[in-house]
Amino acid sequence: MATSTAAEPEPGRERPLRADARRNRERLLREARLAFAEHGTDASLEEVARRAGVGIGTLYRHFPNRHALMNAVFQEALHALLARSGELAEAEQPCAALVEWLRAVVGHAGEYRGLARELMSASHDTTSALSQCSTPLGSAGARLLERAQRSGAVRDDVSIGDLMQLTNAIALAAEECPGDRGLADRLLALTLRGLKP
Repeated sequence: MATSTAAEPEPGRERPLRADARRNRERLLREARLAFAEHGTDASLEEVARRAGVGIGTLYRHFPNRHALMNAVFQEALHALLARSGELAEAEQPCAALVEWLRAVVGHAGEYRGLARELMSASHDTTSALSQCSTPLGSAGARLLERAQRSGAVRDDVSIGDLMQLTNAIALAAEECPGDRGLADRLLALTLRGLKP
């Protein structure tokens, strides 16, 4: 009986993509990023595949649903937000650090039309691939919030879940009023007044 000579991947690790599959995946991500920027997160996936020069089946082989594609597209921004939370974790003023980070989260959620809405829904659905973005963000924010609470600058009954929902709601409100550039900052400032003990 013949045995396979191909090395099996270790449990829990995926087999590396072939060069052509890797190129297809990179083209899909590039085109999805452009489509989301141009048309919002509800951009046509068929159009993304067409612009990447592949069939829709290839897109779904790499990304089984829209949230999986969105999660992959937003990984770079996610890593930047997580890195920023790490830098702010040692800031002299814990409340100012939390505020700066929340402002960055609002900015990220407002980058693509529809992203804030999708992040809000994913925060309640741990089976969504997009929760792979919202869960680490929540953990990073929780560390900054706890530090601000320990300093006495933020009320003890404030939760990171509530703050994340508020930041997404602020981004969604700003998305609906694109002519009012200061709206997100004003809403964030109003929210932050309610955090103080």
